Formats: sequence, C-alpha cells, structure tokens
Amino acid sequence: MARVISIANQKGGVGKTTTAVNVAASMAATKRKVLLIDLDPQGNATMGSGVDKYEVENTCYELLIEEKPAKDVIITETTGKYHLIAGNADITAAEIKLMEVFARELRLSNALAPIKDDYDFIFIDCPPSLNQLTVNALAASDSVLVPMQCEYYALEGLTALMDTIQKLASVVNPNLKIEGVLRTMYDPRNRLANDVSEQLKRHFGEQVYRTVVPRNVRLAEAPSFGAPAMYYDKSSTGAKAYLALAGEILRRHKNAQAATK
Repeated sequence: MARVISIANQKGGVGKTTTAVNVAASMAATKRKVLLIDLDPQGNATMGSGVDKYEVENTCYELLIEEKPAKDVIITETTGKYHLIAGNADITAAEIKLMEVFARELRLSNALAPIKDDYDFIFIDCPPSLNQLTVNALAASDSVLVPMQCEYYALEGLTALMDTIQKLASVVNPNLKIEGVLRTMYDPRNRLANDVSEQLKRHFGEQVYRTVVPRNVRLAEAPSFGAPAMYYDKSSTGAKAYLALAGEILRRHKNAQAATK
C-alpha cells in the first residue's frame, strides 16, 4: 500500500513545488510506482511535469467535487515517469464548493482509497496556505514533508506550521506524522543560513534530513522546460540532491519497518 506524503508549508517560495516534482521523479527513477497530486490552483507541478494545465480534461476538481474515480483522472504520461493528477485554476472553485459538502475534509482520502495499492508513494503538492485543500491533503496523508529556506522568518513560520499540523492531526488524522524537514535553496557561504540550519537540527533533531538542496540555476530552469531537474540536467547539483533525498526517505522507511517487526 502506498505511503501518502503531503509536501506543505504555509510560506510560499520555499521550493515546495520544486520538491514535489523532483522527489516524485527521483522516487520513480528507483523503480517505485509514484503518483503526484497537484492540489495547488497555480498548477505549477502540472506544468513542471510536462503537462499543459490549460489543456487537461480532468483535474483535482473532478476528483473532489464531481467524484470521478481516481483512475479516470490520472495522467500516466509525464516527463518525470510518474503518474499525475493535474491541478489548475479550477481547483479554486473546488475549495469553495467543498464548504458545502458533508465530511468535506475526507473527500481526498476517500477518493484515493481504491488506488492506494497501485502505488508505492503518493506525493501531494499542497497550496501555500491552510485552506480546505490543505486540510484534505493532510487528512489523506501518512506524513508531511516540510521544505524550508534557512532564514529567520522561515524558522518562525516552521514552528507555527508544526503547531498547526499537530492540531489538525488531533482532529482529522490522528496518525499524521512529520516525514521530515528539508533545507532548500541552501547557500553554505551564507552565515545566517548556517546558523538557522544549526538551530533546526537542535530543535528537530533526526526529523531534519541530512540531504540539503542547494541554490542551483539548473533546478530553477527545469520547470520552464516542463521537466524535473534529473531529466533537464542530471549532472546538476539540484538533481543529485533530490536523488539523495529519495534514497534517504527510502532508508528511513526501511529502518522504521524493521523497527516495528
């Protein structure tokens, strides 16, 4: 059965969608079966997967509001070699209509139930805010991966996000855990970045991934070519970082499974 991981941060511009697309592609490159769900109305993860968000017939709107079966809205051809449920501006309307629906926070969880055995990992790219879409994602997830920049305000926002996740967990999903904290756009020459990185490790310990995603031009360019970094420039430091992250996630899961036996 798939492990469902939301990629979330209430602060925008932290590399959330970049992480969603590239970790999905990196995981697919390890021969895992991967589904990426673009739950952000901006549709950037869809475009970054080589799919035109303006041309797609079905999106998360059809999944959540029209209750189309997940297998009927999945796109199987992407540049990242993973499957995709697309997102675009239609999802904004979905958020509004969810307010009128019974058990609205469980719509995504219920929609994914029939296909969870078809995948090893399902990644959800959340909107950069706490709304009904994000609540749906967290209710459907086993864990949350939090990308963040090593800046002062990001550290302050992370504490608030962790508090929000804990409160949501107690209400809609008691099994929700923190998958890990990922340092993105990292520049080791920046003293503040190093200071914040050390504070992160002190506060969150093993929850902070050893993998660090550097500032990388190729990583920033890849979305405009509709491809994950590893298919745009596999030798780039950004592509290598996300491959390393996929390996670290797999090792953690293997160790966790061994510990429960």
